[in-house]
Amino acid sequence: MDFGLVLQTDPPASRVVDLMRRAERNGFTYGWTFDSAVLWQEPFVIYSQILAQTERLTVGPMVTNPGTRTWEVTASTFATLNDMFGNRTVCGIGRGDSAMRVAGRKPNTLARISEAMKVIRALGGGEEADLGGGTVVRFPWIRPGARLPVWMAAYGPKALKMTGEEADGFILQLADLYLTEYMVKAVKDAAAAAGRAPSEVTVCVAAPAYVTADDSPEALAHAREQCRWFGGMVGNHVADLVAKYGEHSAAVPDELTDYIKARQGYDYAHHGRSGNPDTQFVPDEIVDRFCLIGPVERHVEKLRALRDLGVDQFAVYDMHDAQEAVIDAYGAEVIPALQT
Repeated sequence: MDFGLVLQTDPPASRVVDLMRRAERNGFTYGWTFDSAVLWQEPFVIYSQILAQTERLTVGPMVTNPGTRTWEVTASTFATLNDMFGNRTVCGIGRGDSAMRVAGRKPNTLARISEAMKVIRALGGGEEADLGGGTVVRFPWIRPGARLPVWMAAYGPKALKMTGEEADGFILQLADLYLTEYMVKAVKDAAAAAGRAPSEVTVCVAAPAYVTADDSPEALAHAREQCRWFGGMVGNHVADLVAKYGEHSAAVPDELTDYIKARQGYDYAHHGRSGNPDTQFVPDEIVDRFCLIGPVERHVEKLRALRDLGVDQFAVYDMHDAQEAVIDAYGAEVIPALQT
């Protein structure tokens, strides 16, 4: 199993770079960041520094979207980084929750994501792509061997199906075992139905991880408060699914949707941050299901279960008061345990 680190690009950018360097020293092989131009600093500028100061990390957004940048610009940015540092980027892409809504726009449609994925992957790999209206372009400066995998974030049935049919990887932003099994199966089944080998789709589960010294009620309560924000972030996507399919729909598991009944709204000023006041509706049960909290042995046990469900990478959302401690604990104890 591979391991990734996920950060927001809060200033100073030097701290983001330092944490990514620390992650690489501890055995992490992927470095991810949010991509929301109003809320945080520009990630692609920071990627160049991360790549320059690490040797093995593959970097990318979790996730970008096809609405805030033109597709040829997105592809060119990735391709330039790959040309400078080797093929060490991955394009995580989705509808654009915070990036679009904070700018007063609606999240992108699946049809638009599908078109963008094809263009970005083709251009990033040195191939021709149609930008629309018959305008076919190709980057003349790309050298042979260039490649750009595109991984799609998804929850709903149509997005899961499209991920299996078209994406190189599947990003699932929660670590619940039942929902992981359900959604990985949906993606793999869609890949097989499209004539692809299911193994062609890399599976990345991303969720907060908080390592405690013990499993005392006090330690677990603190960890839950540090990670409760994640249920609110996921809840934005879940609310869209409920609005589309209704409550208790056969298309979406109740295990994903039931917990947002008490949700009152969401202020993106606190997006992805511990102490988010808009996420108090998230119950402890959801924090425990969606995240990894507790002593090291709990993390190892759950990660082994995720690996058995076909998960290829676990990406740690590291937005809490123990960033360095979690990176170090994973490097010293968790990652070695998952290599056996």
